[in-house]
Amino acid sequence: MEQLIAFASSNGMLSAVWVALVVMILVTTIKMKMSPIKQISTQDLTFLMNREEGVALDIRKEKEFKAGHILDAINLPSEKISKNGLTSLEKHKDKPIIVVCAAGMSAVQIANDLFKGGFTRVSVLKGGMNSWTGAGLPVAK
Repeated sequence: MEQLIAFASSNGMLSAVWVALVVMILVTTIKMKMSPIKQISTQDLTFLMNREEGVALDIRKEKEFKAGHILDAINLPSEKISKNGLTSLEKHKDKPIIVVCAAGMSAVQIANDLFKGGFTRVSVLKGGMNSWTGAGLPVAK
């Protein structure tokens, strides 16, 4: 323990960076656990679509969607959603909606917008379409 204190006192800037990283990781983890938007696996997506009539909402560009997408997915690019495109999803409001993007990063913001728009059962596919194809699951073209 003495060595740790000696290191921290002689390397203040490095110690501050480490503390900041630990705090950011903790905050992000807590934020994800408390968020109403859950990240789900490819297996969970399959269960939701088969058992609860879930809807896969693919927010990638139309060209990427046509190259390969999850079977029965709805393509609604994020630009259209930003321009009040939620009206086309109103008929699916009571069903689970799983937002899918290329890598799982941009889907979180769209999922938050959907949740704010009154969609209560919104999830994000962890890893996006990359995880779907990486798992060897079927795609439609």
